[in-house]
Amino acid sequence: MHFENKLMSGVLVKRYKRFLADVRLSSGEQVTIHCPNTGSMRNCHNPGSTIWFTASVNKNRKYPHTWQLVEVDGGVLVGINTGLANRLVLESIQNKTVEKLHGYSKARTEVPYGRENSRIDILLESAGLRDCFIEVKNVSLGTSTGEGFFPDSVTVRGQRHLRELMSVKESGARAVLFFCVQHSRVESVAPAHDIDPVYAELLIEAIKCGVEVMAYRSEVDLVSSTIWLDKELPVKI
Repeated sequence: MHFENKLMSGVLVKRYKRFLADVRLSSGEQVTIHCPNTGSMRNCHNPGSTIWFTASVNKNRKYPHTWQLVEVDGGVLVGINTGLANRLVLESIQNKTVEKLHGYSKARTEVPYGRENSRIDILLESAGLRDCFIEVKNVSLGTSTGEGFFPDSVTVRGQRHLRELMSVKESGARAVLFFCVQHSRVESVAPAHDIDPVYAELLIEAIKCGVEVMAYRSEVDLVSSTIWLDKELPVKI
C-alpha cells in the first residue's frame, strides 16, 4: 500500500492535545501536523526523534500534514497512524498474505454488530463458509529484545471488543483478533498485563472461548513510500 503522498522527514519538537505535533524541518521551519493516534504512544513521542509524515490530498484540512512513522532507538521504524492498520489488514487479506483467512469472496468494513453497539473492523463473507468477524489492533509498543505489547494504555474500548468477539464466537461465526504490528523490531506479541490487566485477562478468556488471535508485522520502504504486512508473528499469552 502506498502512503497518500511521498514520505517527508522532520524532527519532533513535541506532541500535544493528542492530535497535534510540532515538527522542525531541515529548513529550520517549524510546522504543526496532525497526529492520528489517540493512545499514549508510549516510547514513540520523544522530542528530538526523527519522524516521517505525508501531505494530505485533502486541501481543506486545517493541518495539511499527517504523522506516519517515528524512528526509535537509533533507527527502528514504528508506525503510529492507527488509521492505517485496518487498511493494511484488509489489503493483506485480499492479496492472500494471510493464509488462515483464504477463501472469502466478500469483505465489508465498519459493519454494526454485537450486544454493545459496536462496529466490526472487517467482516468476511462467502457462501459455504462461516462469517468471519475481524477486530484489528495496532501494535506500536515494543522492547529492545523484540517483544511487542498491546495495549499501550488502559483500553475500555478494547475490552468491549473482546467481549463482542466472544459473543460472536458463541453465535457460531468465526471471531478473530488481528494484531497489526507497525514496529520493525518486534518478533512476538503479548498482552500488556502491567498496563491493562483487565484486557489481558479478557484476552485469555477469549482464546479459551475459541477467538482466534493473529499477528503480522509491517514492512516499510521509505524511498517508494510504501507499507505492507509481511511476516506472521507468534502471539504469547
